[in-house]
Amino acid sequence: MLVLRRGTHGIPVEQYADAIRDRLPGGTVDLARTPTEEREAIRDARFVTGMTLDESLLEAAENLEVFACAYAGTGHLPLEALEERGVRVTNASGVHGPNIGEHVLGAILHFTRRFHVGARRQRRREWRHYQAHELHGSTVTIVGLGAIGRAVADRLEPFDVETIGVRYTPEKGGPTDEVVGFGDEPFHGALARTDYLVLACPLTETTRGLIGRDALTTIDPGAVLVNVARGPVVDTDALVEAIRSHQLRGASLDVTDPEPLPEDHPLWNFGNVQITPHNAGHTPKYYDRLADVVAENAERHATGGGEASLENQVLPR
Repeated sequence: MLVLRRGTHGIPVEQYADAIRDRLPGGTVDLARTPTEEREAIRDARFVTGMTLDESLLEAAENLEVFACAYAGTGHLPLEALEERGVRVTNASGVHGPNIGEHVLGAILHFTRRFHVGARRQRRREWRHYQAHELHGSTVTIVGLGAIGRAVADRLEPFDVETIGVRYTPEKGGPTDEVVGFGDEPFHGALARTDYLVLACPLTETTRGLIGRDALTTIDPGAVLVNVARGPVVDTDALVEAIRSHQLRGASLDVTDPEPLPEDHPLWNFGNVQITPHNAGHTPKYYDRLADVVAENAERHATGGGEASLENQVLPR
């Protein structure tokens, strides 16, 4: 197996390679640390893992059979070229569930108990009471019921809230009390009952701009938006307008559009907007969880070849 040189979350990629070696004691796991090493090593590699794989590097891969993407999203990969060459592609779906689930829960509690107000008064050394909210009995709508959406629903269970899930195929059900589709009437019906709206969906033609002026008009002005999906799922101009006109109680944004958020963007200046720099995915256990999936898939592929079923398989579809 070949591990490409780019790491993530500020964690040295050597830790990823070591985690795979620990799980494949009988295998050979090489780490390419320079562009030249990558181009030379990928020529004969059959199983490659990394954050990304550009087309020029793919052209050098003469024997590639599996590419294990170390991100959950694969939109940045040359999928058509990989498919044409018959390369099997997997992703890191499920690796982020625990940490992003905790991030979402923290954001919800941040606005429920209005910790931002307390922090502001602490900075001013101002001992003055303020009113808070209670999560118990609230309605939380989770858009996207993949690994992250399920993790959020699981962590909300002890708080005795009503949950609504939104997914493409509502007939499949899910871990929430109710599941609806993306149709205008079901979706807006859910928004009208929502106290906390959690976006945990992939960016697709359906979800791009999903939370725009119409959605922000439907949702109750006392609601809070939490976005751990992708920035363009929310219409940024409509969000700024909603915050300015008090159409939302607050917003927690781990992703923005544009991203990074420019220094002069108005979203920085709202006291009821919490911004984190695409940080919800960080966890010190990231490489360990990812290595569990990749090592298992490497063993399956080694024993079953192209016929083996791989976890988190993206290609072939």
